[in-house]
Amino acid sequence: MSIDYGRRRCGIAVTDSLRIVATGLTTVRTCDLSKWVVEYMKHEIVDAIIVGKPSTMRGEDSESMNYIRPGIMALKKTLPDNVEIIFWDERFTSVLAHRSMIDGGMRKSRRMDKAVVDEIAATIILNDYLQSKQFNQ
Repeated sequence: MSIDYGRRRCGIAVTDSLRIVATGLTTVRTCDLSKWVVEYMKHEIVDAIIVGKPSTMRGEDSESMNYIRPGIMALKKTLPDNVEIIFWDERFTSVLAHRSMIDGGMRKSRRMDKAVVDEIAATIILNDYLQSKQFNQ
């Protein structure tokens, strides 16, 4: 599972059981994230959560990490100990999300929906992570 964590809402993406491809699942209000993830895990196996880590161009944590890290640590407290949390570089995911929406022929009104952008960004984060694991095996 991956999370594109935001102040108001979080984009969620998941992968297939073979970990080949990521698919956007939904967006969840940030205040409901922990409850939603726990409920999701009652029906699906999740062994790792990949969280988008916003960084500056120099690779340093962006200011957004000041609210992301505490939110994710609160989520971690609600999860079983065997679920790993992995922060993953999310630089340019919003730009890539918008580009994929345009390339896919999505209407402008739909591209303006920030929830859609968040879900696609979560998908890009998870796909990037999965690809890195394929090349490192």
